[in-house]
Amino acid sequence: MQKEIKLKDFIERFKQGDFESKDVHTQIEAGWYDWFCKDESLSNKTKRMGNIFKQLKDGGKVNLETMYVWFKNNCPLAGPLYDDFRIADIKTGDTLFTITINCFREEKRYTVYGRKNDFLDPFFETDKSRELVNWFNERWSDNV
Repeated sequence: MQKEIKLKDFIERFKQGDFESKDVHTQIEAGWYDWFCKDESLSNKTKRMGNIFKQLKDGGKVNLETMYVWFKNNCPLAGPLYDDFRIADIKTGDTLFTITINCFREEKRYTVYGRKNDFLDPFFETDKSRELVNWFNERWSDNV
């Protein structure tokens, strides 16, 4: 992966259309790390996921200055391909959240796992992207 882009900068560049090109190098710059779908599919996936986290704000569960996002298209041994995006700490590289989208193993369209509980159980599940954004924009209930 190329140099990580702070979430704040990613959102700004996403809104400017910097990641709209179907060129694979542009998509790698956007944060694609691993994929099994066609290269030409990546830009549409970036757009779909970018439209979700362009609504994220500081003060909730993410820090736009110290975190970055990266994307993965997963190929399980059994079942169809599915996407996820991960939010990680720039300094340590540790993944803090994994958000699966339309994973056949999950009951809801969006499922959030996180480091806070060692990715054991979902923190949040929903079928609506708006609810996902609202959850991320709220503080942890225990203020951690």
